[in-house]
Amino acid sequence: MFARMYGLIRSLLFMVSPESAHRIAMRWLKIGWKIPFLRQLMKHNYSVIHPSLQRTLWGITFPNPVGLAAGFDKDAKYTDALACLGFGFIEIGTVTPRPQSGNPKPRLFRVTEDKALINRMGFNNQGVFAASARLQVRKDSIIIGGNIGKNKDTRNEDAVDDYESCFNELYDHVDYFVVNVSSPNTPGLRALQSREPLTQLLTRLQELNAQRGNARPILLKIAPDLSTEQVDDVIEIVQETGIQGIVATNTTIDRSNLHAPISKLTDIGDGGLSGKPLQARSTEIINYIHNKTGGTIPIIATGGIFTAEDAIEKLNAGASLVQVYTGFIYEGPAIAARICKGLLESSGHA
Repeated sequence: MFARMYGLIRSLLFMVSPESAHRIAMRWLKIGWKIPFLRQLMKHNYSVIHPSLQRTLWGITFPNPVGLAAGFDKDAKYTDALACLGFGFIEIGTVTPRPQSGNPKPRLFRVTEDKALINRMGFNNQGVFAASARLQVRKDSIIIGGNIGKNKDTRNEDAVDDYESCFNELYDHVDYFVVNVSSPNTPGLRALQSREPLTQLLTRLQELNAQRGNARPILLKIAPDLSTEQVDDVIEIVQETGIQGIVATNTTIDRSNLHAPISKLTDIGDGGLSGKPLQARSTEIINYIHNKTGGTIPIIATGGIFTAEDAIEKLNAGASLVQVYTGFIYEGPAIAARICKGLLESSGHA
């Protein structure tokens, strides 16, 4: 029922700015979640439960491999409501130690010709302490990942302190961490992907992890714009520091092979591109890492996943889990259920 309605709802939402549409949709989702009948109806429609969908990584059993990527619920405001939509896990953030407003608006744009989005949000969030407070009172037990970053005005030389602050504050309230050094929308952030600063950062987080009795998995989110040599460096750093995995990939600054008019892209300006145009490059990097490491580094795939076939492509390339974001915007709230049903059909468990 909800899936059939989404075509009309999307048309209406696409008549307003993307950020306004997001606020409206999330407000109504949360209202629906607060009504017991609607909450149960959403869970019934969107939850696909089957033993073959389960994945166990880092000692965590994911009920299914389809998660919601970071950026959608930056401040952990909607985790309970989003948990009704059949996701196997939700990644909140990117959060920073101190609240920040992000880049000037408009900063989120639809590129409908390519089933894509361009954003230059700039880690707008209410700060790690606000997110932590919400996670402490959430009702649903869905698996939560914490995506952490640095404040815009923090120098790269001091970036470790920001990540450490976020790590310590979220430690008791998330199931795994993702270190975001690959967003193109915070000036200088991607420089932290270089060998020396990245090794220093991940080593420090692993030291903090070792001091705890129940270490959290730490993953690194990488950019799709890395060269093969840079990906090789990332692989070596992951192996040297002993972190538990990679999220591949973040948004891209590449604008090649798009169907949208050049004039439209020029008007939009800078930002990270997500959605269908990212699909092939994301899969290429996943496949490369998987083959290069013999599958020893777990990978969460994100980038251009709209259908079950897209998810299967990523899983066949070597990913253990997948995440959606732009696909959720275009395909609607039934996306996780449809992907899970497709995975069951492809494995003969339908």
